[in-house]
Amino acid sequence: MKKFKTLLALTLAAAALAGCSGSKGTDTSKDSGSDASSKVINVGATTAPHAEILEECVKPMADKGYELKITEFSDYPNINPSTSDGSLDANYFQHAPYLESYNADNNLKSGDDGYLVSAGAIHYEPLGLYSKKHTSVDEAGDKMQIAVPNDATNEARALILLQDLGLIKLDEKATISTATVADITDNPKNLEIVEIAADQIASKLPDVDYAVINGNYALAGGVTDAVLTTESADSEAAKTYSNIIAVKESKKDDEAVKALVEVLKSDDIKQFIKDKYGVSVVPSN
Repeated sequence: MKKFKTLLALTLAAAALAGCSGSKGTDTSKDSGSDASSKVINVGATTAPHAEILEECVKPMADKGYELKITEFSDYPNINPSTSDGSLDANYFQHAPYLESYNADNNLKSGDDGYLVSAGAIHYEPLGLYSKKHTSVDEAGDKMQIAVPNDATNEARALILLQDLGLIKLDEKATISTATVADITDNPKNLEIVEIAADQIASKLPDVDYAVINGNYALAGGVTDAVLTTESADSEAAKTYSNIIAVKESKKDDEAVKALVEVLKSDDIKQFIKDKYGVSVVPSN
């Protein structure tokens, strides 16, 4: 499909996506898009798997009478702000807890112009335990290093996964959204928990014994062949951390947004996700 590249020379693009050195996509003006008259919807997404999945939606969206434009970002921080200010019509990169944190951190409440909501859950990216040095969880031994994401949400999930695998025990009050290394009450193998930025762990995998990696970062880092096990499909994490289409509250009922969610949840797109990503990305129900 046609790639839409950010025109950095345009003042408007610089204003719309200020500070987003890791993005590429079309230049869009404020509130540029998803009304029925324009028949255009501009969606911000991280490259893998989100933008790749959206690329499969271009033709089905055209069949529905909409032009789907995709603005790709290599990292997270600027995507929600660009959706809040109307530079993007929607985004596809995050789960609901991340979205809730964004709204809270920016003092946004329902009814505020920049308040973001979910328009639909599309897929789930299981956290998995990966290793280049070992072939099973059973090989975990004394004082081995396990890398986990250092952001609050993903670290909590990672620690819950390690507990489910019998490697550590956590305080009974620790939850899938609150657990930290301070909650570890039993570590029989004296494992060293190494906290690393989630997007850097795949590149560090050869340096540690094991690592807990997000599905999208495993894909981007080319380490999917090193997965040993993942969060189960019926786990609390799968229910909580499905990746969503996020939009301004005022756009939730736009016909273009509804059409996009319908296409993303279609059988054809679900089959594409299964065929391309295997255990790393799982379609939501």
